[in-house]
Amino acid sequence: MSDPSGFSKGKTEEEWRTVLNKEQFRILRQKGTEPAGTGEYDSHYPKEGVYACAGCGTPLYKADTKFKSGCGWPAFFDAIPGAINRHEDRAFGMLRTEITCAACGGHLGHVFKGEGFKTPTDERHCVNSVSLKFSE
Repeated sequence: MSDPSGFSKGKTEEEWRTVLNKEQFRILRQKGTEPAGTGEYDSHYPKEGVYACAGCGTPLYKADTKFKSGCGWPAFFDAIPGAINRHEDRAFGMLRTEITCAACGGHLGHVFKGEGFKTPTDERHCVNSVSLKFSE
């Protein structure tokens, strides 16, 4: 499957297969989703640190933007400026906003607005744990 966003950090899909495990490839390159409540970072709430793209290492979210949403996936209210791109996603007969890594085009998840969470942006970036790598 080719990368429809055009961003691949210079890697072919075959090269991505050699650097990502099977589940990372399915989610980051083929726009998959991990089952709710199963991700490594769903219940991970450090006070400091950065969540980076598991594909290319680009910093995406600061730990202090993560919050408990109860959705079953890591939730953030804002990304590091310029780190993500937003795309209209009409898959599965609904309109959503997909979020991808701005550097490599890897699929992260979706962003939802206006759900009433008491966060500065009233947004929920619902991100697959498999798409992330945390460092302090």
